[in-house]
Amino acid sequence: MNTASLLNNINYQENKPSVTVLLQTKTSKEVRIVMRKGQAMKEHKAPFPIIIELFDGTLDFGINGKSQILKKGDLIALDENIPHDLTCISDCIVRLSVSKYDSIERINATL
Repeated sequence: MNTASLLNNINYQENKPSVTVLLQTKTSKEVRIVMRKGQAMKEHKAPFPIIIELFDGTLDFGINGKSQILKKGDLIALDENIPHDLTCISDCIVRLSVSKYDSIERINATL
C-alpha cells in the first residue's frame, strides 16, 4: 500500500511551478503541481493518456489552442499527444496522473 497527501509539504516557487511525484503504482505516477497566480506551463504533449484534477484554485487550461477554465474540483482527461498548456489564474494545486512510463523530466521541461 502507498499513501500520499496533496496538502503536505507544499512548496510554491516564486519563478515557476513546483512539480513533485507523490507516489508511483504499477501503472501510474501521481504528481502534484503547485502554481502561483500568473505561472504557466508552455504548450506540450504527453506521450500517454493523462488525467488532471484541479484540487484548488483556478486554471486556464488550453487544449489545441482553445481555452477552458478549470475550477476547484474539476477533472479533465486527455489522450496521448494532445497539445495543451496551463496558466494559473489563482494559486493552484493540480493532481496529475501519468503513466509510470512517462518521465518527470519531460514534465519539468514544460516549465
